[in-house]
Amino acid sequence: MSTAALPTSAARLSPLLLACLAATWLIWGSTYLAIKWALVSFPPFFQMGTRFVAAGLVLGAFARWRGAGWPDRAQWTSAFILGALMLGGGYGATAFAQQSVSSGLVVAFIAVVPAVVALFELPYGLRPSRLETLGITTGLAGIVLLTQGEGFGASGEGLVAMTIACAAWCAGSVWAKHGLPGGRRLELAPGAAGYASQMLAGGLLLMAMSWAAGEQPTLPPDPRSLACWVYLVVAGSLIGFSAYMLLLQRASTALASSYTFVNPVIAMVLGVTIGGEVVGAGEMLAAGIVTASVVLLLAGRR
Repeated sequence: MSTAALPTSAARLSPLLLACLAATWLIWGSTYLAIKWALVSFPPFFQMGTRFVAAGLVLGAFARWRGAGWPDRAQWTSAFILGALMLGGGYGATAFAQQSVSSGLVVAFIAVVPAVVALFELPYGLRPSRLETLGITTGLAGIVLLTQGEGFGASGEGLVAMTIACAAWCAGSVWAKHGLPGGRRLELAPGAAGYASQMLAGGLLLMAMSWAAGEQPTLPPDPRSLACWVYLVVAGSLIGFSAYMLLLQRASTALASSYTFVNPVIAMVLGVTIGGEVVGAGEMLAAGIVTASVVLLLAGRR
């Protein structure tokens, strides 16, 4: 499909776009915990690579069953560029960092995505609206408040990995929507075939990184790790990632990136219900501020 911006009428918050927002908000909010648990048996690059190869094969088979054509050479080139950035750099570096970076610090890095995306869009002559700017600022303030008191233990290589993940994901998100610097468009194959090609390209790159790093999975895998891996394939990749790519095509980049403000709240809820954590008044206030930032982003979309 073309990654060019669609007309304003196509950018309305239809039921499909609302469902995509819900997928990136709710599903992706739970994947950080799933990645952490899956690391018990599956090393980071191996985990992410097998996850996206499996999801790409399933989605590609579905697309072919529906009669979709196979991507051409230019579309495969675009898939490898975006797959290398968003999956190889974004997901791979995040999983690597979670071996030594606390979940609170991972959340803090992910939460700056809308602000970094806004910087990447400046060369294209795009600036966030006043409401979107206010929403980004409010969301960052809420995240800072939410992570107060967290144990931000991390290694130096973990911090570098999260920096790479953030930069690569933002670059991929902007280039998927606006093209490469200089004007070249990145055209994926139409529909599910385009998402599948991107997953396969990124997954194969991650598998090569796993081989180069000498990673070895633990076999037989821990049952909980295996269940988390399956969840990441189905919910995190097939549903969540496809939903995000659709949002990039039909909504503003700031709105598509609003998941970065909601995910920490979801992570907090999971910590209370599954991890037995206690949430104080400060965290509840932070959750309210984050929710307000999403409302501002929704109201300020172009």
